[in-house]
Amino acid sequence: MKIDSSLPLEYSTEENRLKIFGFWIFLGAEIVLFATLFTVYFTLHNRTGNGPTGAEIFELTPVLLETFLLLASSFTIGLGVHAMRLGNKKAMMTFFIITLVLGLGFLGIEIDEFVTYVHEGATITTSAFLSSLMTLLGTHGAHVTFGFFWGLAILIQVAKRGLNPQTANKAFIFSLYWHFLDVVWIFIFSFVYLKGLIS
Repeated sequence: MKIDSSLPLEYSTEENRLKIFGFWIFLGAEIVLFATLFTVYFTLHNRTGNGPTGAEIFELTPVLLETFLLLASSFTIGLGVHAMRLGNKKAMMTFFIITLVLGLGFLGIEIDEFVTYVHEGATITTSAFLSSLMTLLGTHGAHVTFGFFWGLAILIQVAKRGLNPQTANKAFIFSLYWHFLDVVWIFIFSFVYLKGLIS
């Protein structure tokens, strides 16, 4: 395995570069998935039937908190990648742990939000609006949950094997995934919650 030391560790081999390229292609497929879910939501958001509207169930405070947690986690994972490129394993792991804790906080608020909706009679079978909303939010939440466990696995590998071309490549690809989820959330925050609260 030829290592190019002039490049960051995660790009230092041909295999690593191909894996990163392949992951960008995967993210393209993820964009199509979420674009489809957004399209369904925008098509059905006025189909509330006898159920509540977004303005009736959305609460700004928890959504702002979720947004802060995810945006902060995007910042900390960026710091983690920077520390990784400097070869600082301890700082890299610390920032990745903070990222996962912030992600866990996000999931806790989202689960509480779903429980509140259900207690208010707003379930996935109540209306087409709620069905499309919960499918969109649930899919994003499932991705964050998967990301949490993926990040945990990478931390374990880095702790055992240190920073090398393989672990750095995995950590960098994970950071791309996490940033992608943050971007998706910005769209959810803007076009689902804010639009729903003012309509």
